[in-house]
Order: sequence, then structure tokens, then C-alpha cells
Amino acid sequence: MWRRKIDVTGRELDSVVAELNIRVMHLRRLLEGADVANTNDLPRMDIEDYGDPARVAGLLRAHWMVAAGPLRNLTLLVEKAGVLVTHSTLGGSAISGVTFAVPGMPPLIVLNSEQPPDRLRFTLAHELGHLVMHRFPTPQMEQEANAFAVALLMPTEDIRPYFIGRRIDLSTLAAMKPEWKVSIAALLMRAHKLEFVTDNQHTYLWKQLSARGYRLREPPELDFEREVPTVLDQIIHLHMTALGYSAPELAKLLCVHERELKALYGLGDGGDARRPKLTILR
Repeated sequence: MWRRKIDVTGRELDSVVAELNIRVMHLRRLLEGADVANTNDLPRMDIEDYGDPARVAGLLRAHWMVAAGPLRNLTLLVEKAGVLVTHSTLGGSAISGVTFAVPGMPPLIVLNSEQPPDRLRFTLAHELGHLVMHRFPTPQMEQEANAFAVALLMPTEDIRPYFIGRRIDLSTLAAMKPEWKVSIAALLMRAHKLEFVTDNQHTYLWKQLSARGYRLREPPELDFEREVPTVLDQIIHLHMTALGYSAPELAKLLCVHERELKALYGLGDGGDARRPKLTILR
């Protein structure tokens, strides 16, 4: 399941599919030496049964017992639920993220590392929506995943008080961005959806965003700290420390050149040790 721009070429898709297959093969081999404790805390709520992506998002927050308000670290929540998350340049393509679910293995979400932090979070929420709601592709699935992401990151009852009694302009939305960890554009769309911004105001503010170049890249000084996945890095780290693999040995285990291994996982070197089987606990 993809989140991508419409101008992504077939060649780019083929390249990303190849990378995903390589990563899955690596995971199979790595999980032979390090078990990941299966929390299995990701409920399935098919959209056909629940009808409304916002309802599904609310139920998921309740299931995870998330406090009201902004999600402090979505990546941590997703990893605790049993999903592996990693970052990749995805071959420099315009693909924001992709979900890969293989029977017998934890689901894998790959996010384009060239995105700013706010887009990374939204893409992760979008891909999470696919895992929770969708078993098979449908024409509406991308819109449903977007609606899920909006409701998960900015629940109506939680964000509404932030708009009440305030003049909604770009300065107001920029001040909200570091707290809610979503883009100014997403906050503007949410304010419009909740009727705190009229149609005319919405159009005017979008024109301001475009004029300032914020639709392509919002001000870097408003960026918050990027969320970093940890579980896959821990698996690699255990192989190179506790299990004693050097970078060349790990490259041989995974059937890749050492330079490719370092490009995929950013590896250093490790020493030798006895190689017991380890368990990673979240």
C-alpha cells in the first residue's frame, strides 16, 4: 500500500518494490537470530464494518489508552504495537511511504527519510490506517487513510478548544505546529473542516501559504524533533554486539555488499562473541 504522488513512474515503483523485497529477506534472516517479542497490539477494524475512519482512529487511541491531545511519539506507539518502522530515501522517488505485510512476519512500514518531520508523522499515521482498516485495495482507501490520519493526530474534541475564540491566521497555526506536530497546512484544513475558518478565509490563507512557498516546504525553524524508529536498529545492533557479527560478516549473512549494507542500515563494525539467540522486548 503506497502513499505517493501521481507522477511516480513505473520504474521508480519497481525500484522501491525491489528494495522492499530485499528488506523483507533481510528481516527473515535477522529474526532467526533475534526474536522480537510479539505484542500484537494492533487491532483490525475493517472500514466496511466501522464505516468512518475518524471512528476507527478514536477507537485505536482508546485501545492504546492514549491521553487526550497531541500524540507525543507516534513512532514509539506503532512499534510497541508490533509494527516495524524504518526510514529510507526510497530511491529518491516521490513516494512518501509504503506498507508491506507478509504472513508470518511483523508488518513493515517504510517512510521516505527526505520528508520533513511533520510529513513523516502524517505519512506514518496514513500507513497505520491502511494496516488497521484495509485488507484489500479499494478506490476510496487513500482518502480513508488520510481521514484516519487527521483524526488520529488531531481528534475533533481535543483540538477544538485550540481554535475557539482565536483569530485563525498563519501565525496562530504556526504557533500550534510544534505542539500538535503536524503541518500548518494540516492545521488549516482541520480548522476549515471544523468551521472555524470560512471558505473565503480558507482560500485566502491557502494563497498566503503558496505565496510564501510553504506548500512546498514550511519554515525549517518550526520543525520539531524527528521521530526515530528503534526496533530494527536494535536488531542490527544486537547482531553486531551481543552476537558478535562484524560488518563484513553481517553483509555476508544478508547476501549484500558491505557498502549496500551500510547504506541501508548505517552500520559501523562489531566484534566477535558467542552467538546465542536473543529476544528484544518493547
